[in-house]
Amino acid sequence: MPTFRLVQYLTATVTVLTLLATAPTALAATPEPAAAGTASQASIPAADTWQPPLSTRGRYIVDAQGNRFRLRSANWDGAQGSWTGSGSVTDPANHHAGQNSYGIPLGLDRAPLSALLADFHALGINSIRLPFSNEMIHSTTPVPDAAVTANAQLRGRTPLQVYDAVVTALTQDGFAVVLNNHTNTSRWCCGIDGNERWNSSQSTQQWADDWVFMAHRYAANSRVVGADLYNEVRRDVWDDPNWGSGDGHDWFAAAQLAADRILTEGNPNLLIVVEGINWTGVPVDGLPHDRPTLTPVRTLSHTLVDTHKLVYSAHFYGYTGPRHSGATGIGETHDARYQDLTRDQLYQVLADQAFFVTTEGQHYTAPVWISEFGIGAGETGTAARTWFGNITDYFADHDTDFAYWPLVGWEGHDDWALLRYDSAGRRYGILDQGDWRGTAWNHLMTSASRTGYIAPTATWRMLTTDHGDQVQSLRVRAGGDWDSGAYKAACPDGLRLIGLSHTAGRGLCTDATAGDLRASGNAQTVVTDERYVPAGGDWAGGYTKLQCPAGQFVIGYSRRGERVSAALCAPAGTALGRTGRTVWFDRSDNRPSDAAGGDFAYGNYKGQCAADEYTAGIAFTTRFGSSQGPAALLCSPLRS
Repeated sequence: MPTFRLVQYLTATVTVLTLLATAPTALAATPEPAAAGTASQASIPAADTWQPPLSTRGRYIVDAQGNRFRLRSANWDGAQGSWTGSGSVTDPANHHAGQNSYGIPLGLDRAPLSALLADFHALGINSIRLPFSNEMIHSTTPVPDAAVTANAQLRGRTPLQVYDAVVTALTQDGFAVVLNNHTNTSRWCCGIDGNERWNSSQSTQQWADDWVFMAHRYAANSRVVGADLYNEVRRDVWDDPNWGSGDGHDWFAAAQLAADRILTEGNPNLLIVVEGINWTGVPVDGLPHDRPTLTPVRTLSHTLVDTHKLVYSAHFYGYTGPRHSGATGIGETHDARYQDLTRDQLYQVLADQAFFVTTEGQHYTAPVWISEFGIGAGETGTAARTWFGNITDYFADHDTDFAYWPLVGWEGHDDWALLRYDSAGRRYGILDQGDWRGTAWNHLMTSASRTGYIAPTATWRMLTTDHGDQVQSLRVRAGGDWDSGAYKAACPDGLRLIGLSHTAGRGLCTDATAGDLRASGNAQTVVTDERYVPAGGDWAGGYTKLQCPAGQFVIGYSRRGERVSAALCAPAGTALGRTGRTVWFDRSDNRPSDAAGGDFAYGNYKGQCAADEYTAGIAFTTRFGSSQGPAALLCSPLRS
């Protein structure tokens, strides 16, 4: 969400003042005469013409029929908490924009659910990002009657029960709902507020347990389509989050853990939304600071147990920047804000920080959902207004999945909201005449978009054993620990191993050319020696060769330190080619000229079979002083 707070902290002998800026305060707005730019209700598809569950094909989200489902979304906030962290929690003045949400979605005290949903439809959106806090899940105190004045049927319910009712109403009305774990505590985010990381106020175990609980709670509701794992992961007072370091602040690993638990224990049908890292470092000139967003995905991407459920996400606001926290005054750096960039510069930054992920044929290829962006109806700054026009143009031109922040607010309090309601339930906002944002919103909502059937494309996914196992095949998991004591990796079901790195334990999986190559059943062979190398078939002289039995192909591998430990093979459902070629990669990269799948082991030598081949064996050396990682692959034709 677009808010940061002033934070002071002391480390050793240095005191650093950090201001993480606050979004423009709400301005009262009254309806104006009709004007060009009013949000159009024409040419907007109905919210209920899609079939759940959702999954992904390359850069696109698709429904159960394989038809494109573009997330045209807005954020209905409130259930994540609105208290700013100081003063009485019962005083509205101590809540964001003077709006006490009571820990439930905003507006239920001002308009009936049916009226709210009708207005959502009028906007043309088809989906809702619905924030919640972990505290909301566990609260047993009913909300006060004042919180649901316009929805008396919700009186006496706990915040979670109100959240349940909202989810039910939204999905029965045709909307897709993406659950968003926004905060740990029910407190307005996003500065140094105790909600910086998924485990700031709780353990990673408890966080993942809560996600399994929420996923399972709505598993029978097929229009609950996604789990947005955590909002704007960022630095706390003492330390930064990271992407792959293997410690307690490793967002990459935590997201992987939660995603796989959600899909295996909670609801296998959910999309898994992983946001990038929102902020690292201290926003002071001369000290390291950055907004990494999705840039780490280039070299380390997620591979889930269901390879067609991953969606990456990023947030963009005009007053923040590629290296700017959004601060004003004390703590403000001289880095450019997004609204300071020219149109071309902005577009390049958007590509570099997020939209490169939509490039087809890479290990990181996935849909990108810009799950937060927004601006105030009362904004008068030329730079800010120009930015909003530029970024909505970009989203329109690039057929982007998006979610505006926020959807609902109080009239006279939060002019960022698309829809604002006064205490009598009267509606104001972008559906009224004269809201300057209407031109950009209308362009975004009615721009050309790919629709209809999306054909399946080749999938490429990375495996990493940097800090432990990555066994992503449910069929392999069902067979238990196939190499106790070693770090193990296995491709998701439907994919085969096609590449390995000489060091670092990285691998590449694909279904290119052959689709799901594996035969039915859970049969597999763990190969730890040369017993399956045929007589006269020494394809890597002087090296130890782990070769699959005839008719089988490599789906996984294990290592002990850098030394290859085992190859995991599975039988094919069709006849495989028996001949093969040796691909050496112990002294340089040896990959196909098209480099399909991308650099899956950045900074390391890699070997990769061609898309029309399968990996039949792995060779390595045991010579003293040599790296005992994979040195060669036996690549054989997919068909005999």
